[in-house]
Order: sequence, then C-alpha cells, then structure tokens
Amino acid sequence: MDSRSELADFLRTRRNRLTPDQAGLPEDGRIGRVPGLRRDEIARLAGVSTEYYTRLEQGRAGNPSPEVLSALSRALRLDASETEHLEDLLTRPNTATRRTPAGPQRVRPGLHLMLQTLQHVPAYVLGRRTDVLASNKLARAVLTDFDALPVPARNLARYYLLDASARQTVGDWERIAAETVGILRLEAGRRPHDRQLADLVGELTLRSPEFTAWWNDHRVLRCTHGAKLHHHPVVGDLHFVFESFPVPGDAEQTLYVYNVEPDSPTERTRSRAGRR
Repeated sequence: MDSRSELADFLRTRRNRLTPDQAGLPEDGRIGRVPGLRRDEIARLAGVSTEYYTRLEQGRAGNPSPEVLSALSRALRLDASETEHLEDLLTRPNTATRRTPAGPQRVRPGLHLMLQTLQHVPAYVLGRRTDVLASNKLARAVLTDFDALPVPARNLARYYLLDASARQTVGDWERIAAETVGILRLEAGRRPHDRQLADLVGELTLRSPEFTAWWNDHRVLRCTHGAKLHHHPVVGDLHFVFESFPVPGDAEQTLYVYNVEPDSPTERTRSRAGRR
C-alpha cells in the first residue's frame, strides 16, 4: 500500500465531502464547481499556504507539527478515528522496509477462562485484521461457530462480507459490513506492510461485490461501543449493546462483550440461543 497515494486519496475524499457552507466559506458562484472544497480553501482554513498543503497531500512535506495536524483535523472536520488515521498516514515511512512478519497471536489462558465465565452474554477477542482469536459459546451461537472454521478463516470481516448467512442474520447488514471495512482501513494505515492484511483486502476485493466502493471511500472507524441486532434462526431477534475493552498487556487484542437490557425480550431468550 503506497503511503503517498493513500494519503492523497484520504485527504481528497475528506475534502470532497465538505461544502463551502459547512466550512463557513462563501460560495464562489462558479459553474461546474468541483465537489467539496478546493486545496486552497482547506489551506486557508488550516492556516497554511496552498503550496504547503499541496505538498502535504502529495506526501512531499515531511512530518507536520502537532499544531498543523490539529489545524488540518479541524479544517477537514475529522473525527477521532480519522485524525488517528491521518497521523498514521503522515508519519509512516514512504517506502516499505524489511520487517520481520508478526507472529501468530495467542490469547492467554486467563482471558480464555474469563470468556467462559461470561456464560450469559456473547463475548469474543479480536486481534489484528479483525481476526477472531477466541470466543465463548454464546458468541459462536449468535454469530457463527468460529472454532469450527480453519484458523485463517476465523475473521470477522470475512464473516460479515463473505458468509452468505450473515446477510440474513445480521440486522442492518449493510451498515455493519461498511463499518467493518472502515475498521480494516484504520488497520491498514497503522500497518501498511502487513502482508496478511493486504491478502485479506485482495480477497475481499475479488469476492465481495460491495467491498471496493466502501474501501475506496476511505472511511475509517475505531469501533468502541454500539448496538447490534441479530436475527437468530431459533429464538428470533436479539438486541445487544456492546462494549469493547483493550486487553491489558496486549494492545493488539480487544475484548468485545454483547450485553442486553434488563427485562428485555432478548434477556428472556438469550440462553436459548446456545441450544442449537
């Protein structure tokens, strides 16, 4: 993944989504105005020269100061995930360096034990590239039985985008799948030389009809909490609110726990989801 083109595409897509009115700029009245904001308008909003911003967008300006990064984030109206992604793109090397491939991830025994003690809610651990490293019984019942899959196939993005059953069982599938692509985009900015991630992106590009458009939109997302609906084939609709927790001692693992509202229909039926 070429860092210069990634940076240029990201900044261009963020510029294109803004209107002069949103940015507090006057319409110039030109016929056939390009979508979004021009480079000179972003430069003016960020308090830098148009020449500098152009070099920055082309990957020729070096590493900007924290003050410039903050000004760009404000000018482009970036959220926290987008700002993190911009920083990754601006500070990573422009050329691939020889690196030792990261070894396989392992979930320590104590975390495995904790997953099993969470008997009443689905829970799982994600690693790099949305790999599902471990899951409890309810997570396998509500999503899919990851333990029954070959290790390379135990991946949340593959499940959402390539498993035909996910389109029927995952409520608001299009939103969830698009958000997962945003999570992969954030990973790609942080790990530009991850060969397994590049292989996953290639596979999704070839096999998922929707993936390319979502990937080229350059949306990024760090999914920390939210709500999900699953249409279970036995017990019906299950409504969850989930929270994520970075695993202490391993910044590349995240624990996801799906909770249910007290006295809700989901709470009364959740235990049946595991009896298939």
